[in-house]
Amino acid sequence: METPICPTCNCSLVRLKISREAAAISHYDDEDYYFCCQGCADIFITDPQKYLQEISDLIVCPSCLGEKPRQMAVKEKIAGQEVYFCRCPHCIDTFRDKPDYFLHRLEW
Repeated sequence: METPICPTCNCSLVRLKISREAAAISHYDDEDYYFCCQGCADIFITDPQKYLQEISDLIVCPSCLGEKPRQMAVKEKIAGQEVYFCRCPHCIDTFRDKPDYFLHRLEW
């Protein structure tokens, strides 16, 4: 499950409670990218490849909404899809109690 991450500051827009409608947008290489603020969008356009590379391997834990590099995360297969967690056993246990809630929360 993917959730948007601001390419410039590497923050989850879901964690910041920024909706698609409220996010700043920048168009690059035939794609729209979403940002937590216009300042981040302005910085992004100075070197888009640099910022996209920085977030290329980040995941968002569905339980705590923390951003982590994929290589530092724990992967579990849930309902046929790979779900990444921040490594905290509490996050995985919490997720297992209400998986639909946490998966839905990541939808944007």
